[in-house]
Amino acid sequence: MIKVLVVDDSAVVRQVVTSLLQTDPEIFVLGAASDPVAAMQKMRVEWPDVILLDVEMPKMDGISFLKKIMSERPTPVIMCSTLTEAGAQTTLDALSAGAVTVLSKPKLGIKQFLLDASSDLLAVVKAAGRANLKVLGTRLPPPTRIVEKRSMVAPPPGGVSAMSETTQRVVAIGTSTGGTQALEAVLSRLPRVSPGMVIVQHMPQEFTAAFAARLNGLCEIEVKEAQNNDRVFQGRALIAPGGKHMLLKRSGAQYLVEVVDGPLVNRHKPSVNVLFGSVAKVAGPNALGIIMTGMGDDGASGLSDMRRAGARTIAQDEESCVVYGMPKEAVKRGAVEKSVTLLAIDKEILKQLS
Repeated sequence: MIKVLVVDDSAVVRQVVTSLLQTDPEIFVLGAASDPVAAMQKMRVEWPDVILLDVEMPKMDGISFLKKIMSERPTPVIMCSTLTEAGAQTTLDALSAGAVTVLSKPKLGIKQFLLDASSDLLAVVKAAGRANLKVLGTRLPPPTRIVEKRSMVAPPPGGVSAMSETTQRVVAIGTSTGGTQALEAVLSRLPRVSPGMVIVQHMPQEFTAAFAARLNGLCEIEVKEAQNNDRVFQGRALIAPGGKHMLLKRSGAQYLVEVVDGPLVNRHKPSVNVLFGSVAKVAGPNALGIIMTGMGDDGASGLSDMRRAGARTIAQDEESCVVYGMPKEAVKRGAVEKSVTLLAIDKEILKQLS
């Protein structure tokens, strides 16, 4: 049984969420609290396995309470707030502070929204209940080198010099729950001369731009939210925008991305399977596929396609994953050449240059 505590200042949210959680036999609701102070009183009696936490509350805001929890007794926390829908920075603050994931809720029609999203809510709570507490409670060490941020200039679009500088190899990365911290750990360790990368991180629409901008400020490589026809070249990582699929395509000697709308794939948009499938077709043996921490099975079949096409494929190992769901499914299907720890992934990426 996964013991859950609901902390939200809305009586409607507390009532609806509690009722939904109680429908699942694997979940036991310890109780509900209207603010962090009341929550702590309940937690002194019995500590929950998972906390559903609002952001904007009286007496103490959710981000401050989250930081307090993670510093005293790391516990899987799911942030859930209307602020996260409008404020991408709030989302990044929550994820940076150690939240397993962030769920956005609308300002209006909250009861119906929660009822419609009940299956997703239950799945997220169960995944959080299996989250790796050692990873949640550990701040990853910073890169040992000093990062010097330089402006990136794309190779010219044509001619001999373009052919000589165009990235012939590409790295495709797919991740979900726990991926924001994991991607930061990987990308911040890469030197400016790194293979071109295309990345899918499951995030709601409008969050990916802020996430890419944050990484761009931390990394020596250029990190940006992808736009249609963006070039993929050395020293650049393109992150699929929330609410859109991203595919790799090739024009002559150049790799580009195509950003398109479309239906959900594996319940996600962007989908890792969509990206990996396109990389298998376009880059084949010139690609490296990496599947990292996340719940569900998105990316497993696409990584299988990549391996069959001759690409190298690796997975983040169980010990370093926040949620060992996506990598586990890929390993189970025989899509993974080898599994490595999070802090070894940058070395595997750099092997693409040789």
